[in-house]
Amino acid sequence: MSSRTLRALALAAAAVLTATTLAACGGDDEAASGGEAGALRLGYFPNITHAPALIGVKNGLFQQALGSTKLEPKTFNAGPAAIEALFSGAIDATYIGPNPAINGWATSKGTALKIIAGSTSGGAGLVVKAGINGPADLKGKKIATPQLGNTQDVALRAWLKANGLNADQQGGGDVSVLPQDNATALQAFAQGAIDGAWVPEPNLSRMILESKGKLLVNEKDLWPNGQFVTTHLIVKQEFLKKYPETVKKLLQGHIAAEKLIATDSAGAQKAANEQIGALSGKPLKDDILASAFKNLSFTNDPIASSLYTSAQHAQDVGLLKPVDLKGIYDLGPLNELLKADGQPAVSDAAAA
Repeated sequence: MSSRTLRALALAAAAVLTATTLAACGGDDEAASGGEAGALRLGYFPNITHAPALIGVKNGLFQQALGSTKLEPKTFNAGPAAIEALFSGAIDATYIGPNPAINGWATSKGTALKIIAGSTSGGAGLVVKAGINGPADLKGKKIATPQLGNTQDVALRAWLKANGLNADQQGGGDVSVLPQDNATALQAFAQGAIDGAWVPEPNLSRMILESKGKLLVNEKDLWPNGQFVTTHLIVKQEFLKKYPETVKKLLQGHIAAEKLIATDSAGAQKAANEQIGALSGKPLKDDILASAFKNLSFTNDPIASSLYTSAQHAQDVGLLKPVDLKGIYDLGPLNELLKADGQPAVSDAAAA
């Protein structure tokens, strides 16, 4: 992680103490009747890799499950910003990629968060302009990622290193890696200001279909059975301990969203796109939407083995110090609900 991000997380961690004190005195986390939270502040991103969140918010699945607990959704561009919000007490839970969750766990020494469910696999990769046909062609090129230390940023840096190319955190090296928000990267690629980007859906499909980019690396090809965690659901440990029933209800809404995607793909796509439109002012075109969903799979399984590999990748590229991830998962509530619904349990095992 960069020194700037580390400083931000340290300040955020200090803010958690203040938020905890306020809550203990009857602040914003004051419980409703029955010991449940009065509100649940849920983070997610306005992109298709967070489709269960988009659908759960748009179709009222979370609110229906939460009952009297008010859902307060908040959106972010990338994981590090969501982690900072979790640390500062601005949100209670969030959909997020693996690497920011790992960083949050490491920075808080295992006290800030728990991964409570899987959400999404796949749907990320390296899109480049014409004329770039392999790793050697990337020397001297500018490649964007959503944010320094986010899941796609780590994936790109690890892939570059595996192919004998280096990239430092300041944008130097064989390949200039330029972290920037998704909207900026889309525009920069269309204008030729960057040569490519390692991005999640729907930006991957947009760069290909709207700007005539080509997919140089489909990230699923780098993982066993093509399965890796793109998005999962985490919760603040303090909130989980204080309001376990509220967290269980959040998971009920999550499972309902996953089930809708599995049983009514067209309806799920429509709901997700309408929510993207509500958040951004511009829904995705039909071909982009269809392409993005085709590249993704949605699952309650957090695909834990890929999390441990992602952590090793982050260490290998200098964005993470060695970290013990034991205890990062709490899948008990999810598995209880899955069993009641007749679905198989999921695992937190390091090996697939």
